[in-house]
Amino acid sequence: MKPAVTYELLHVDKNSGARRGIVHTPHGDIQTPVFMPVGTQATVKSMTPEELKEIGAQIILSNTYHLYLRPGQNIVKEAGGLHKFMNWDRPILTDSGGFQVFSLGPLRTITEEGVEFKSHLDGSKHFFSPESVMKTEEDLGADIIMAFDECVEYPASYEYTKQSMERTTRWAKRCKEAHVTENQALFGIIQGGFYEDLRTQSAKDLVDLDLPGYAIGGISVGEPKEEFLKMLYFTAPLMPENKPRYLMGVGTPDYLIEAALAGIDMCDCVLPTRIARNGTAMTWNGKVVVRNAGYERDWGPLDPECDCYTCKNYTRAYLRHLVKTNEILGVRLLSIHNIYFLTKLMEKVRIEIEHDNLLGFREEFYKKYGYTTKE
Repeated sequence: MKPAVTYELLHVDKNSGARRGIVHTPHGDIQTPVFMPVGTQATVKSMTPEELKEIGAQIILSNTYHLYLRPGQNIVKEAGGLHKFMNWDRPILTDSGGFQVFSLGPLRTITEEGVEFKSHLDGSKHFFSPESVMKTEEDLGADIIMAFDECVEYPASYEYTKQSMERTTRWAKRCKEAHVTENQALFGIIQGGFYEDLRTQSAKDLVDLDLPGYAIGGISVGEPKEEFLKMLYFTAPLMPENKPRYLMGVGTPDYLIEAALAGIDMCDCVLPTRIARNGTAMTWNGKVVVRNAGYERDWGPLDPECDCYTCKNYTRAYLRHLVKTNEILGVRLLSIHNIYFLTKLMEKVRIEIEHDNLLGFREEFYKKYGYTTKE
């Protein structure tokens, strides 16, 4: 039987190896490489689905942990699944909640069977196992669901990272056995911290499971950029060429470009809406913190090179006023801009791959942003 989600390779950049492709899903095609906005609790914060479509968002993420706690998987299932519940008819991916559970630290206990944890909301006790997470994700009804894994902190010892990686593989096998919904694709998550031999073993064991897609987890967790790049470029080639490749938790422009250069197809992050709430915008000429006093009488657009709704209609001075007075509209307008910016950035990345010029584009972009290139 054909998998619910498949990957079609369109072009490989002759100078970098970056991939241009399409991920086919039950709710439509995704042009890759792609940035995926995060709607943790079945909403991309402050934005409507219609606005996201207008911006060009192709797929959004929601989170199993948060939706399990509120409103509960049964409510979402009764509503007809996430697509109907949140009025979004394009693809959806749900994270397993592993990262959120493990970030609870002392509020959780890990065993071979699963993880017992206390809710960050009210302290109530809960238990996640690979089987229960599969049931929750199937009830939520996303097109792509993630296996339950453990994301170790940085830094972590070799011994613990090895135990964790091996447990993640065993949990992936249990997820595959428990997953029964045919119109969903279960992706495995490669772990192994910052140890190359563990990454190699994790990739090999998970690829042997023959899942429809694979993700790199456990990087971009607070390590130096050099460590991130080293592990990204080491791990990506270990992933199958004929299946989607997903790098979890990445949303800065430089990391997105590097991910594409490494052959990654999909990235996600809460960053664009999170920094919007702090009054920060990503632009084609670097970061702009509109709450700064220098913008008080700045009558120009947020980004002169951008044609999003925000940039076409509002000044930096007005945006600063909204942010300084904690008006909801300020968060909305900055969120619209930031997601639009990353969507357009990835459109540009796809074009540059088709012209075998992603390396040249990176050099040009990094000069504008003040980034340094480390080969």
